[in-house]
Amino acid sequence: MDTPVDTLRQHLIDPEICIRCNTCEETCPIDAITHDGVNYVVKAEVCNGCMACVPPCPTGAIDNWRTVLKSAAYSLDAQYGWDELPAQNAAVPQLAQETAPADAREDAPVAASDTVRGSTVPPWSAARPYVQLYTHKTPATAIVVGNYRLTDAAAPSDIHHIVLDFGALSFPVLEGQSIGILPPGTSADGRPHHARQYSIASPRDGERPGYNNVSLTVKRVTREHSDATDGVCSNYLCDLKKGDVVTVIGPFGNTFLMPNHPGSHLLMICTGTGSAPMRAMTEYRRRRRPGEATGKLMLFFGARTSEELPYFGPLMNLPKDFIDTNLAFSRAPGQPKRYVQDAMRERAGDVAQLLKDGNTHIYVCGLKGMEDGVLQTLADIAAAHGMAWAALWEQLKREGRLHLETY
Repeated sequence: MDTPVDTLRQHLIDPEICIRCNTCEETCPIDAITHDGVNYVVKAEVCNGCMACVPPCPTGAIDNWRTVLKSAAYSLDAQYGWDELPAQNAAVPQLAQETAPADAREDAPVAASDTVRGSTVPPWSAARPYVQLYTHKTPATAIVVGNYRLTDAAAPSDIHHIVLDFGALSFPVLEGQSIGILPPGTSADGRPHHARQYSIASPRDGERPGYNNVSLTVKRVTREHSDATDGVCSNYLCDLKKGDVVTVIGPFGNTFLMPNHPGSHLLMICTGTGSAPMRAMTEYRRRRRPGEATGKLMLFFGARTSEELPYFGPLMNLPKDFIDTNLAFSRAPGQPKRYVQDAMRERAGDVAQLLKDGNTHIYVCGLKGMEDGVLQTLADIAAAHGMAWAALWEQLKREGRLHLETY
């Protein structure tokens, strides 16, 4: 009589694709994911295959599995040392179909999780995105054709608008997607620097219409008493000169996309460099005027002061009948602290009208700390205007109309 073989469908993260954005670790409801200075890894003895971490991952690095003997599961130390995933042992899968539980197989239903707070599907009318066309092994290169400081030289925040041109190389992107930048050099342990992720700030037809280019919004990271790894990529990008060559991977992202439906309304809430995808969406919609796009645009944009607000001047020059812009400054001299949530409450009636409209799509991008406050404010506004937020929240997520990208 044959003895059953005890196997495990082990969840692994591909170190070649992972851009270390920490989304998976924050999303995991049972703390099965951790990291060191090199790799993000999964604890085999903790992971229950709930799949909560898979949809939010911007690159797909999280969706990797190997069927192994439980007694030979890959340890954390082994995963920390990987530069690439190990090959699947050809002998084990034949046993896996007989011995692995049904909920661990490829065709198992995806488990729902309350930790997924935004949509894991794109808007129904969004264009089809291309993802992972270029990887660490086969990256793309782009030429810097512009690097402009957006904030005044005297402002504490050094924020740049950087334009990269891909020339004849195909690099299709959509508003809301991101790319990975591979900075040159190595870390203290001699390994090449990891890619850093940046949201695209330009529309799908380029920063300059008809040209094969994209733009980024980058804030220089400077901290007192910081170690040598702080801001490696942001400082590299901010120091680029026209004509410099940049190594790029991606694009990434297949859910944080804008609807193509011309009557759709966009409720955009952002802070700082989280303005990048909002700028891309706004600019794409602006180029479709007049007549083609009729949906409303409402923007809540927060920064410490007006001097630290990216794209401040251009935003204020947009027609009032095109975009309803609301600014919030938390450190304005002589003024009380004011955040995007406060601005949203001041416009509660108008926000409520958008929440009631099935054509409204909500986008939140910026610092992680804003997420709870924004969701609570939406809940309060909904409740004050006769809407059941719990049901509406689930509907927005299910229909691809509530997208969160915080860091």
